[in-house]
Amino acid sequence: MTYEPELITRAEVPDPAPYDLVIRRAHVFDGHKALTGLYDIAVKGGHIVAVSAEPLRGVKEVDAAEGWVMPGLIDTHIHFYDVFAVSGPESMGAFEENELPGLLDSFLQHGITTMKSVGDPTEAILEARARIAAGTLRGPRLLVTGCGITGRDGHPAATVFSGNPWARARFTGEIDSVRQMRDLVNHLADREVDAIKLLSEGACAHSGSPKYVWHIPAFPEAVELVRLPLDFLRAGVETGHERGLRVTVHTTQQVAAREAVEAGADGLEHGVTVEPLTDDSLIDLMLERDITYTPTLWAHDASHPDIRGNVKKVADAGVRIALGSDTFSGRGRFGANTLEEAELMVAAGMTPLQSLVAATSGAARQCVRPDLGEVRPGRRADLIVLNADPTQDISNLRELGMTILNGEIVHEARPSHTDKSGTGKGR
Repeated sequence: MTYEPELITRAEVPDPAPYDLVIRRAHVFDGHKALTGLYDIAVKGGHIVAVSAEPLRGVKEVDAAEGWVMPGLIDTHIHFYDVFAVSGPESMGAFEENELPGLLDSFLQHGITTMKSVGDPTEAILEARARIAAGTLRGPRLLVTGCGITGRDGHPAATVFSGNPWARARFTGEIDSVRQMRDLVNHLADREVDAIKLLSEGACAHSGSPKYVWHIPAFPEAVELVRLPLDFLRAGVETGHERGLRVTVHTTQQVAAREAVEAGADGLEHGVTVEPLTDDSLIDLMLERDITYTPTLWAHDASHPDIRGNVKKVADAGVRIALGSDTFSGRGRFGANTLEEAELMVAAGMTPLQSLVAATSGAARQCVRPDLGEVRPGRRADLIVLNADPTQDISNLRELGMTILNGEIVHEARPSHTDKSGTGKGR
């Protein structure tokens, strides 16, 4: 859905500076399209309250200098805790004290204002979410699934955490029955997670489908896995929906993707990566069921030659795409990986505009957060100011001037705003 900006004239403004923050004279990508002309964006109480072709005034004013304003980026697939370093209470505490604050800040420095953790230790990531929400820990808006749910000896329990039993018991939820699946989903719902993540693979050693060997360059061991039984998968999706939660499913093969969609999943994490997507009826089914497809190119592009063609095929068909990088510790830089994901989407054949939608309104939709992902009155004031046009060149996401979260400037590459409250210039 698109909208026309609210037009406000000075005669309609009762107070000379009624807004907390005004970003002046900006081109705007609104989460769906680029608006024609220049606009002032007004923020009050952490929300966008006006997008105006006429000048506005605020207590703080940012001169965009005809740069670009767009929604803050949303990365819907993050593994935040260090799967290599966390192996007990001592190393967990060291990570939280020494590493966590800097990693969170790195997201803000790259324009990511919301991220979704999809497989971190449940209690720890819930505590991080609570600290961020309370303001005692600085970072992007954090959404969480808690542990990922897999079958006994499934991925990532028997792969990533095969030699780390302490982390395995906390990062993953291994289940052996439909009852255990329902109980674990209900437990996570009781803990007020934001969504549920199931892992179909493992892989595909039932129903006559081919076996699958899990192997990615970051880990030395190749592991043969078995896919989550269908009744387990259906039970997880049904229970999540009964509790009002969106359920996405990790897949890599066409047969697993179809099973997940037919089981009622809301989205596919990774989608089809290890083979060409040749089943056009699967794409039709994704369209019919309004599935969101999260490609995670950053983590898998180098090792799966078919993944780019699959992404282009689903995007060209009109399947909804959400940006998710599959960032994990030990490779790249948190935040920068998200920008690379947006660039890889374009390298795969999506347009810059499609990539931007996937990183903003498309990602917000995947997260069931209609208050995010748009430059529109009533939405949260999670915004970034860029020095160049990202709708023409996706790499211009790297030309970041400012990150604004909940209406507050949380990262500034260069001083560019005036404080008219009488306290001087700066934050």
